[in-house]
Amino acid sequence: MSTTLLQGIWDWVLVHDHWLHSPFFPVLFSLGTYLLFCLPYVVLDILSPHVELIRCYKIQQKHHVSWRVMWTCLVHSVYNHVVFIFPLTVIHWYWRQVSLPVEAPHVLKVAQDLVTCLLLFDFQYFVWHMLHHKVPWLYRTFHKVHHKYTSTFALSTEYSGMWETLSLGFFAAINPQLLGCHPLTELLFFVLNIWLSVEDHCGYDFPWATHRLVPFGLYGGAPHHDLHHLKFKSNYAPYFTHWDRLFGTLHEG
Repeated sequence: MSTTLLQGIWDWVLVHDHWLHSPFFPVLFSLGTYLLFCLPYVVLDILSPHVELIRCYKIQQKHHVSWRVMWTCLVHSVYNHVVFIFPLTVIHWYWRQVSLPVEAPHVLKVAQDLVTCLLLFDFQYFVWHMLHHKVPWLYRTFHKVHHKYTSTFALSTEYSGMWETLSLGFFAAINPQLLGCHPLTELLFFVLNIWLSVEDHCGYDFPWATHRLVPFGLYGGAPHHDLHHLKFKSNYAPYFTHWDRLFGTLHEG
């Protein structure tokens, strides 16, 4: 049943494959997915100062996001996509000819590849992130801009400089190719990675959040990353907690 569903989705993609072959697709897909995932949290940020039921789930309940701050982050994200990401995706589109198989991947293969891509990205980000905190020059020059806001909110997810934007984008883009993933799996990984990144920065701790669904404290989630923005010197991994636990940088509040 699940494999049939994937094949149906993939058949629909193949019918509209001209989108995948467009040089505009990667940047529009990335930005559109990001903004779509941010939108519910933007609504919550607008309502939270006035609705106690929403505010009680905020991690830093005394902090409220202004329209001006949200607009600044939105403009910054669009700027990064247009000025930095788009030219590189055009170059990538020119050099890499996309070959689309007829058959969709098996659902178990998709699940395996998604988990592997996430674990690999988590490791890459942990190393990159810890270095950019431990080396003062790297922090001042490249990473400091992302720490402008000590209380996280969804639109702060991609509030970063050129080097950080391109570095993390490179990790996300190269991992499915290194692992030989099916193009559908590659698309699903991009969606999943963007969603988890937005959720990490959302500033809310809901009962259905990913870190509450993954057992044994293996996944940090929004409280884990919000604490990183507040304290700076802990919780360097974006998603899972094993690397911070191993290196003694895990802080659970």
